[in-house]
Amino acid sequence: MSARDSVPVNPSGRAPTIHDVAARCGVAASTVSRAFSRPERVNLATRQRILATAEEMGYRPNPIARALPSGRTRTLGLLVPDITNPFFLDLIRGAERAAAAAGYTLVLADTDESSETELTAVRRLTRAVDGYVLASSRLSDARLREAYATSPLVVVNRRVAPLPGVLIDSAHGTRAAAEHLASLGHERIAYLAGPRASWSDQRRWRALQSVARRRGLSTVRIGPLSPTVDAGVAAADAIVLEDVTAAVTFNDLLAIGVLRRLRARGIGVPDQISVVGCDDIFGADFCHPPLTTLTAPIETAGRAAVDLLLGLLDTDRQGSGRDVVLPTRLTIRDSTGTAPTTTSRPVPLTAEPSS
Repeated sequence: MSARDSVPVNPSGRAPTIHDVAARCGVAASTVSRAFSRPERVNLATRQRILATAEEMGYRPNPIARALPSGRTRTLGLLVPDITNPFFLDLIRGAERAAAAAGYTLVLADTDESSETELTAVRRLTRAVDGYVLASSRLSDARLREAYATSPLVVVNRRVAPLPGVLIDSAHGTRAAAEHLASLGHERIAYLAGPRASWSDQRRWRALQSVARRRGLSTVRIGPLSPTVDAGVAAADAIVLEDVTAAVTFNDLLAIGVLRRLRARGIGVPDQISVVGCDDIFGADFCHPPLTTLTAPIETAGRAAVDLLLGLLDTDRQGSGRDVVLPTRLTIRDSTGTAPTTTSRPVPLTAEPSS
């Protein structure tokens, strides 16, 4: 048995390192590194021996270490404003699957609906990732352009030239929702707005107003609100006080909160107030009553965003910015119905404490 054969593959039980492979092959650690990162600079026979030994020992090169000579980590960053929001779960799933298929690892950061937290995360990850996907970014247009000038970057649900982005066309869906309510005889509609910094929130509000003007409807805006169930519970009392017959909400979580509160107050949905959500998250059809909402291809958006980012990494970024627009559709369930008569509307009594 040769001295080489007598060396245990992993005598300490730890994962083998580049130095273990180098000692086993009788070469420098830098030669092992080049065999993986710059194979053209290593003698063919030596490279084959190194790769075979690494395979035998179970050695896997560290992607960060390999990035030192190549400039690439094969890691992508995905930043979302609220990881607990079910909308982003599907987005994350789509992005992860697209990244994995391309041989990349996805790093996830929750920015807690804060532009400052988001900016800090971008800066901290600059050297650790090859590029970013910013979902529903709360950064200003100027900050986004500054970030794009230094790193490959794709946005979701945002349009900021020259950044490439993926747009879920919820404005189109909002117009469909408004037309649906108008066809049911609703004349006064509330809009429960999302976060102040949300770009898509402004588009939805303008879409609702455009239909209202054309149809002769009146609208009232309630918010900005945190896109959560608790915020929806609190906002439900405001809906009653505004004497509307229907409410369109920024997302399904707000709508679910509204349904809970109206039910607790004994106000019938849709007999007295109709409610429309947005996103069609998991559980929207389990509500009481099942929620009418905008159905969006959320997982597809995650995949498309990563595909755009990988395109940036493979080409010159100058002039590469473009948008992928994904449609939404109105899914009608039992939370919307014919507008009530004046006598059957809920009486706007003094709001009870939210439960």
